[in-house]
Amino acid sequence: MSTTMPIAVVLLSGGLDSMVTAGLASEQGFALHALSIDYGQRHARELESAKAIADLLGVVRHVTLPLDLRQFGGSALTDDIAVPKTGVGDDIPVTYVPARNLLFLALTTAFAESSGSSDIFIGVNALDYSGYPDCRPEFIASFAETARLGTKQGVEGRPFTIHAPLQHMSKADIARECARLGFDPAWSWSCYDPAPGGEACGLCDSCRLRRQGFADAGVVDTTPYAADA
Repeated sequence: MSTTMPIAVVLLSGGLDSMVTAGLASEQGFALHALSIDYGQRHARELESAKAIADLLGVVRHVTLPLDLRQFGGSALTDDIAVPKTGVGDDIPVTYVPARNLLFLALTTAFAESSGSSDIFIGVNALDYSGYPDCRPEFIASFAETARLGTKQGVEGRPFTIHAPLQHMSKADIARECARLGFDPAWSWSCYDPAPGGEACGLCDSCRLRRQGFADAGVVDTTPYAADA
């Protein structure tokens, strides 16, 4: 009987959610291939974390793909638009990057098909998030069907499974999973607008959601922050 581990491709941003997702995929017995996207994001610091996480988890193949979405703009993460620091609102914020997860999942699917994998892991979350439409369960389900219809692998009867293990977790749940897996939170990077000294700003939506999640979980976040929320 073959002892070869099945391959899973993880979309690894370097953030907390993607780190925990990668850890869960590894725990399930997959050999990990990871894809990180250098899309011109102002918080490119997350790519350093992605590389470190990939090394720590023994990722077999880690590809960092350049995709300069600054050419499109339209987001505070890729354009000269200020990152909000006043708190998490109810509307889709200016940190939304147009169709980001649609683009990223398409690229991850191409990577998976070329890697001989049917399993794709993504760290989207539909509870404690900033209102991004491409984090919703219906989007993930729709994309899985699109991938089945639009790939050689899919039409030959080997469809992709899009694993979103954090989909229905709160940020506190994710913080607890981080601790259970034995991960140092500071391995990951969530801040959208790093401070001049290199710390996480502590005030953007992503920092606020992360900090609240760890506080609610009663887990220490070892990440250095420049300001208190």
